[in-house]
Amino acid sequence: MQITKDIRYIGVNDHEVDLFEGQYVVPNGMAYNSYVIIDEKIAVMDTADVHFKDEWMANLKAALDGRSPDYLVVSHMEPDHSANIAAFLQEYPEAKVVATRMAFTMMGQFFGDDYASRRIIAAEGSTLPLGKHTLTFYTAPMVHWPEVMVTYDSTDKVLFSADGFGKFGALDADEDWACEARRYYIGIVGKFGPQVQALLKKASALDISIICPLHGPILTENLGYYLNLYNTWSSYGVESEGVVIAYTSVYGHTKEAALKLAKMLEAKGEKVTVSDLARCDMAEAVEDAFRYGRLVLATTTYNTEIFPYMREFINHLTERGYQNRKVGIIENGSWAPMAAKVMKEMLSGCKNLEIVEPVVTIKSALNAASEEALSQLAEAI
Repeated sequence: MQITKDIRYIGVNDHEVDLFEGQYVVPNGMAYNSYVIIDEKIAVMDTADVHFKDEWMANLKAALDGRSPDYLVVSHMEPDHSANIAAFLQEYPEAKVVATRMAFTMMGQFFGDDYASRRIIAAEGSTLPLGKHTLTFYTAPMVHWPEVMVTYDSTDKVLFSADGFGKFGALDADEDWACEARRYYIGIVGKFGPQVQALLKKASALDISIICPLHGPILTENLGYYLNLYNTWSSYGVESEGVVIAYTSVYGHTKEAALKLAKMLEAKGEKVTVSDLARCDMAEAVEDAFRYGRLVLATTTYNTEIFPYMREFINHLTERGYQNRKVGIIENGSWAPMAAKVMKEMLSGCKNLEIVEPVVTIKSALNAASEEALSQLAEAI
């Protein structure tokens, strides 16, 4: 695939993977993107997952058309991008490696060799001339590993964005970008909003026409749309108006309350998303909680605590910096309801979070009093 006159795509699609990073369901696979810049000097931009070494190397050789690369630029050391560094350097013994100092430390950890004799250490604002093209490197620590850098080609106005602007799904997947990019961002990068904001500030000073991420499609049009979404996500802003109801239910009574609340809200014209945390894709439920501005948590008291799937869900929220939202609470308990207390404590460290009153307490099953409290919550949330 030709991206510009001098830049070619040499990545691979993975339709065998079922869980990305061992936890994220990827029904449409993954793309491990890699690129090559053909100039007086040739730069290869990252490698690919180890299971695709032969395919990636064949793509590289086809793009090189008999030439040898001068540089391997390593933006990120996660193995789905770095696994073939050693194979590349063995195949091309004259090539140099360009990466941050910490990336070379990680190479020593992964491969037992930090390539001291072949390294070029990239620092903030350092450059690498290739001929017509000059690459400029910008550090991007914790987006989403500490060694990360992005690369800007000022000739073709291309930003090689590492894992930034990536998404789940192979390149041949016909699906909406925002949905799987949001799930990818919230799940993998979402904890590091301030660091993403710092990178966006650097990018705002560049004249960018194309974004080449390490996962997902190359972005060539309407870049403001993608940049604005990243700004919203990384600043923990509200992307869409609506209410997410996330519930767990043992015998169906808490589910009944959650669904009744959903109908009340829909009758008011609200957009409502309901997730049964024991059965849904947890990553999608977390994604929705960050997408919308209001969340209702409904669960049972369980072992004087809360139901395990609700605990897992709230942990996902808090470890990713959940903030700037309104939260309603529904608890159920047959003799000593504790769920509301536990959930409030779990959320206590979140910034700018409003717990909406009333907290709805159900004793075993809905009755007239708890249904009235539900109605009040529907008005208040």
